[in-house]
Amino acid sequence: MNERHFRMRLHGEYQEPENSIAGLRVEIFAEDDWQVFDLNSGSAGFLIFVYAILTCQHMYLRLNCAERGLLLETAEGYIHVTTTEDWELSDLQLEFNARLRSGVPAQDDLDHVVGRMENCPVSRNLNYRASGHTRLVLLPAG
Repeated sequence: MNERHFRMRLHGEYQEPENSIAGLRVEIFAEDDWQVFDLNSGSAGFLIFVYAILTCQHMYLRLNCAERGLLLETAEGYIHVTTTEDWELSDLQLEFNARLRSGVPAQDDLDHVVGRMENCPVSRNLNYRASGHTRLVLLPAG
């Protein structure tokens, strides 16, 4: 059975208030290289789906960090979605590495943010029996 793999990454820059987006670049791994993902009416539906998962998680990262007084400077987000040959989701891996502008996260803050990210509206509506994991690393300011 052949699996299908989809990888995207984003790079975000933020400003106050509430970790508003100052800049955002999304790329897709295609043809053995990272390429700019240009979301438009001609984008493949499944790629839009992967983008929706990534950006929903990203929004919940930004907002819930702000709620906890953790102001972001930059973040790198990665998603790797694996499907079966018949397009059934079999694995979903997410990772965000962010640099803080200010704030010092406790483990409780990290657990809260990851828990909220995993419950973003797109993720809550995934009906699958896949394995999955969300990893968050917050680096100190400076």
